[in-house]
Amino acid sequence: MKISHIEHLGIAVKSIEEALPYYEKVLGLTCYNIETVEDQKVKTAFLKCGDTKIELLEPTSPDSTSAGFIEKRGMGIHHLAFAIEDGVANALAEAEGAGIRLIDKAPRKGAENLQIAFLHPKSTMGVLTELCEK
Repeated sequence: MKISHIEHLGIAVKSIEEALPYYEKVLGLTCYNIETVEDQKVKTAFLKCGDTKIELLEPTSPDSTSAGFIEKRGMGIHHLAFAIEDGVANALAEAEGAGIRLIDKAPRKGAENLQIAFLHPKSTMGVLTELCEK
């Protein structure tokens, strides 16, 4: 797989409204997009930090994966996302061929109209890894 850069760092929060003042007023970043991804049961807010984005993830349902993450581990870094140049489908096939456990068998639509897929943290050194392509 060909990774061009870190696409974003996902951070689980209980409330985007409560988290944004820290990122905007203390760190000086600007939120440029807030959207809800219904099938993932999450509300997202994106901020730019140089060439990398920070994605705040607020659960919209108690049975969402981000709600489970917060309940189990507390708020904090949820996942690391990489921009894939040669296609998420190809990257999934390559990862599976290398023995990596897949959460998604095929790309799906994510926030910001990206095609995304996740690799399971049990086979990625404990880091939930997202693969993204425009």
